[in-house]
Amino acid sequence: MEPRFETALITHCAPTLAGVKPANLFRFRSESLEQLRCDAVRWDETLKLYGIRVRVLKECPSLDAGMLYVYRESWVARLLEEEGSRAFLEGEGYSCSGVSSMLDQLSERLCMEAEYPHEIGIFLGYPLEDVVGFIENRGWNYTCCGYWKAYGDPAAAQKCFDRYRKCTAVYKERYARGVPLIELVVAA
Repeated sequence: MEPRFETALITHCAPTLAGVKPANLFRFRSESLEQLRCDAVRWDETLKLYGIRVRVLKECPSLDAGMLYVYRESWVARLLEEEGSRAFLEGEGYSCSGVSSMLDQLSERLCMEAEYPHEIGIFLGYPLEDVVGFIENRGWNYTCCGYWKAYGDPAAAQKCFDRYRKCTAVYKERYARGVPLIELVVAA
C-alpha cells in the first residue's frame, strides 16, 4: 500500500514538502492502524533528514484511519514561539513547552474534546488574525476562503492559496511522470 501513502503525501502535503508552507494535515485510511503507524514512522525517518516530520495526531480505529500531521519542525517551532501565537495558545490552555509537547496537547484535544480545536490553524501556519477571526465569527463573515477562511487581507490570502495550489499541481504532475517523492523534497 506504500504508493497510496506516497500519493497522499504529494496530494495533501506538497507545499510543506516544497518548503512553502510549515505544515499540512490530512486524513488517511490504511489497511490497518498498524500499517498506518508503520508508514508514518518510515516516512518520518526518511523525511526528518530534510527537516520534515510525520506524526499521527489522531487514530480512528473503527476505520483504520488517522489524521497525519506533516510539518517542518523548525518552522513550526518558530510559529509557536511568536509572541501573539504563544499568548493565544496559552489562553487556550496550552502549556507552551516545545513543539513535541504542544503536539501531544493538540493530539489529546483532537481525541478527547467534543468541539474541534480550531487553534490547530496556528500549527498549520495560518495567520493568527484568521484563526482568531474564525473562532470569534464561528466560521462566518470571512473575507475569502481557500485553504482556510481568511478574516484579514483577502488579496494576501488569495495569493497564498494560489501559491499552494500551483505547488500541489506541479508536484502531482512531476510525481505522475515518475519523479520519486524524495527527489521533490526541499531540505530545510
